[in-house]
Amino acid sequence: MKINEKIILSHGLKLEEYSKIKEHLKRDPNILELGIFSAMWNEHCSYKSSKIHLKKLPTKNNIVIQGPGENAGVIDIGDDDAIVFKIESHNHPSFIEPYQGAATGVGGILRDVFTMGARPVALMNSIHFGSPENEKTQNLLSGVVSGIGGYGNSVGIPTVGGETKFNNSYNENILVNAMAIGLANKNKIFYSKAKGLNKSVVYVGSKTGRDGIHGATMASAEFDENSEEKKPTVQVGDPFTEKLLLEACLELMKDNSIISIQDMGAAGLTSSSVEMASKGKLGIELNLNKVPCREKNMSPYEMMLSESQERMLIILDDKKEEEAKKIFEKWDLDFVVIGKTTDTNNLVLNFNNEKVAEIPIIALSEKAPLYHRKWTKSKNSKNKVKIKDLKKIKIEDALMKILSSPNHSNKNWITDQYDQIVMCDTVQKSGGDSAVIRIHEKNKAIAISVDSSANYCKADPKTGGKQVVCENWRNLISAGAKPLAITNCLNFGNPEKPKIMGEFVECVEGIKEACEFLNFPVVSGNVSFYNETNSKSIFPTPVIGGIGLIDNLKKIMNIKTKKSGNLIAVIGKTFGHIDQSSFLQENFSIFDGPPPEINLVNEKNNGLAVLKLIKENLILSAHDVSSGGILVALAEMSISSGLGLKIYKPKKLTNSHEYFFGEDQGRYLVEISKNDLKKIEISLKKNNVFFEVIAEVQNDTFEIDKTFSLKTKDLHNCNNQWYNKFNAIN
Repeated sequence: MKINEKIILSHGLKLEEYSKIKEHLKRDPNILELGIFSAMWNEHCSYKSSKIHLKKLPTKNNIVIQGPGENAGVIDIGDDDAIVFKIESHNHPSFIEPYQGAATGVGGILRDVFTMGARPVALMNSIHFGSPENEKTQNLLSGVVSGIGGYGNSVGIPTVGGETKFNNSYNENILVNAMAIGLANKNKIFYSKAKGLNKSVVYVGSKTGRDGIHGATMASAEFDENSEEKKPTVQVGDPFTEKLLLEACLELMKDNSIISIQDMGAAGLTSSSVEMASKGKLGIELNLNKVPCREKNMSPYEMMLSESQERMLIILDDKKEEEAKKIFEKWDLDFVVIGKTTDTNNLVLNFNNEKVAEIPIIALSEKAPLYHRKWTKSKNSKNKVKIKDLKKIKIEDALMKILSSPNHSNKNWITDQYDQIVMCDTVQKSGGDSAVIRIHEKNKAIAISVDSSANYCKADPKTGGKQVVCENWRNLISAGAKPLAITNCLNFGNPEKPKIMGEFVECVEGIKEACEFLNFPVVSGNVSFYNETNSKSIFPTPVIGGIGLIDNLKKIMNIKTKKSGNLIAVIGKTFGHIDQSSFLQENFSIFDGPPPEINLVNEKNNGLAVLKLIKENLILSAHDVSSGGILVALAEMSISSGLGLKIYKPKKLTNSHEYFFGEDQGRYLVEISKNDLKKIEISLKKNNVFFEVIAEVQNDTFEIDKTFSLKTKDLHNCNNQWYNKFNAIN
């Protein structure tokens, strides 16, 4: 096939990139080689627009075993235990084919974790959809949720929570970000770096089909009105085969058979072989006639670019090959030697006794294009919203409007579709600030939280980047956990547009500042660009998945109030920042103004103070104050427990709406015993931490003194009613 401009562009390559390909090869590529370059040079695999900025992020400290650059990040949690975790996007596939797109997103992130030698123990997700009134939303939401649950439930890993959000900017580009967490022995971590010459390259797992061809390239391009035609690029998952593959790999990992191992994810056999060889500074030679195929007459092009699921590439110790083969055959999985490592530093592909491709490994990896994209500083909103007319709405009406809105309503109808307790180590499910998974047979647990900040980031990308890190930090602390490290999934529009690139650069800077100050390193992650259709972009949406350690199972916190007569206090000052608040958005459809400022000193001091009080058994429940402000957080605590609250009117702020609905950062609500009040006040004063009692727990009435009175069941019913409305609309 003669390669022309149309073919080049259809592979997602620019003409100047094609010229560089010819320079690397010192000749014209054939169509197979062009496809391989297309797969490895796309945004999804090469990070060609983001790499220079991602290098700014802090990735190391004394607990980080493995940072970015491997299949997943690894942190030390003591006792030779390690947590392996990562979050990744599957946005484009999920929009085109919601069930399989979401399902294979879960399957892919699970493989990233167990490839490192970890047994997966939990799944989380962050999913964003367009307006509920959009005719596509119900179908997309239903398909994505079913895909997440269908895969996770079948493979037997609990999906313990996450977040589901709605915004018009996702009408034509939904976001499906999946996170997996695994437990490993810190001395038995497995890596993808190839070692040794003439070592067997072994294909294991499921057979290769024609599904998912050019999936990575599709994920690196804008959508248009013909997006539905890209369905063949979406992979098809099989969770039952994934379970077999997981068990076979973990069994093989018990001895020293594996030299290196790599999941066949985006770009399939191409990326897995190239990445292994590149890290090991070696060449790799494959015989494509030996690749197990489930369809007849597959071409080398199809085999190399297929993204069929549930497959791995392993380099084995020569003496262990037969033993390894027996393990995979026992689990009814393919085990085929398809090649070897070489000293050529080339990717060499043979088919039907002919050499069909030969490419320098360095051209596909280190020499891939790296762009210093032009970017412009964001024009952040400086104008504060004038609120004199906003006092006209009653506080209780504003509260109920927020609680019944799509973004704040009860999402149990979603999370109940996920098996949250399989494996029997789930201590705390979705519905609070963090999920909690105990470390089996030990007196410690990990807290997990996933958070995003699209609205704040749209208004001010740098502040939004800082905010989402800090909210994750607060959510972990509210569960009684010491925050350890994060993984990130950065979802943006077209990086070739200076405005979009500017949002990305500034957001990364904000994440960097917060992570450095909080000693909260980024150990893994993903960038998803080109989330736009017909040049209409999503809101900039950084998603943070955080891990924290609870070293005593008796110290786990939740948001449920415990006993009538206890006090509720707020830690952290309230200034009444109402701009960009849920109060304005849900009650007045106002989206203007700057986001609340982030004071990192206060974030750190307040968080560590709360953690200290938890360790001293002085806090009975805790909840961070975030979207919706103090009153929404108080309502969530009441709904969770069924107990009421007598809330005091603010003493200093004259505008009650600002006080109750303002979204000032760095704040926590804590339930305490009256007997401990003095002790807590003294402790916090020593550490210069603001503390104020604002409510008292009571039986079943939720009220603000001389303002309104509601029954907790009314709050509960209000918080649950949106799903029925959504069904009626759609």
